[in-house]
Amino acid sequence: MNMKTERPVAFITGASRGIGRGVALSLARAGYDIAGNFLTAPQGDTTKGIYEVKRSAEEFGAKFIPFPADVSDIDAHDKLISDVVAEFGRIDIFISNAGVAPDKRNELLDVTPESYDRLQNINCRGPFFLSQKVAAQMIKQDNSYFTPKIIYVTSVSAIVSSHNRGEYCVSKAALSMTARLFADALASKGILVYEVRPGIIETDMTGAVKEKYNTLIYKTNLLLQKRWGTPEDIGRAIVSLANDDFPYSTGSVINIDGGLTVDRL
Repeated sequence: MNMKTERPVAFITGASRGIGRGVALSLARAGYDIAGNFLTAPQGDTTKGIYEVKRSAEEFGAKFIPFPADVSDIDAHDKLISDVVAEFGRIDIFISNAGVAPDKRNELLDVTPESYDRLQNINCRGPFFLSQKVAAQMIKQDNSYFTPKIIYVTSVSAIVSSHNRGEYCVSKAALSMTARLFADALASKGILVYEVRPGIIETDMTGAVKEKYNTLIYKTNLLLQKRWGTPEDIGRAIVSLANDDFPYSTGSVINIDGGLTVDRL
């Protein structure tokens, strides 16, 4: 990390739970202040949700400000960015993490347009246009003390087929290409872009299918490392990227999947 007098600022979407929570706390521990985006939360409830993350991040000495917004609402992006900049003055790291799974896992021939559109809007369309706003802010700010970065949290589902949640796979594949496009477009501006691709991570999202994944993880050869991934595994990888440990790797995909996507005979 380049030295500067202030803590660098990380803006994280979907920071209230799961992977977003793990990333926020990992970055707070590593010396970053956090702009934590969330959708809804009971005001002041420090036992769960965004205010629990805020309390935990502040124990590491971080400044943590929650910013409510629906990332799929493109009309809300200008205010979200301006609010973050008003509080922190800049955005050094943008972690595009917010995402959802289908409300119901349907076979491919039964996927509805409503479910498809919902996942595209939250998982890709919203992040695509929010990235435009973040990049514009990064370009105009003084980056002489810190190399700005955009990090997309996608999924192994970007390349691995799950035909009972096809709309999710399509949305993550689209977000993966979004990462590649922004890496290409922003390299000349001095902004590095990475894709972090999680495998089977133990979060609320996977809770409904925990027994299925327990069987796959512990009783089959699906993974080389036979354990659940954790939000902290993702957080550690993102801290390494944020800290300039990979300064010559813009556009790279970092797989955090226990070997799930290793080709084997």
